[in-house]
Amino acid sequence: QVQLVESGGGLVQAGVSLRLSCVASGRTSSMYVMGWFRQAPGKEREFVATITWSAGNPVIAGSVRGRFAISRDKAKNTVYLQMNSLKPEDTAVYYCAARSTAVGSYNFWGQGTQVTVSS
Repeated sequence: QVQLVESGGGLVQAGVSLRLSCVASGRTSSMYVMGWFRQAPGKEREFVATITWSAGNPVIAGSVRGRFAISRDKAKNTVYLQMNSLKPEDTAVYYCAARSTAVGSYNFWGQGTQVTVSS
C-alpha cells in the first residue's frame, strides 16, 4: 500500500502562484507514475499532470501547459505541482495519485487539497 498526503492548497487571488506537495509513504518502491488530478464543483475529475517516478519524465495537460509544472524529489518521496498565473477556472480540489504500472488505473489516491482562486 502507498499512502498519499497533499498539502499547499488555499485561497489566492488570480495571477499568483501556489505549489502543491504530495508526500508518499508505505511501499513507495512500487510506484511507477505519480500524478495530479483536479475536480471542480459539478465537473468530472480532470487530469492535470503526471511524472514517472524513476526517470522524472513529465506530462502536462494542455489546459494548464505553460503555467503548471510537475516535479518530484525521490529522497523526500514527494511530488510537487507548481501552479503559476492562477486563474479562477483553476479552482478545484486537487488530488495526488500513484500507480504501480506504466499504464492503467491509478491504485492510490490522496484525500485532496482545495485550491480556490478569486478574481
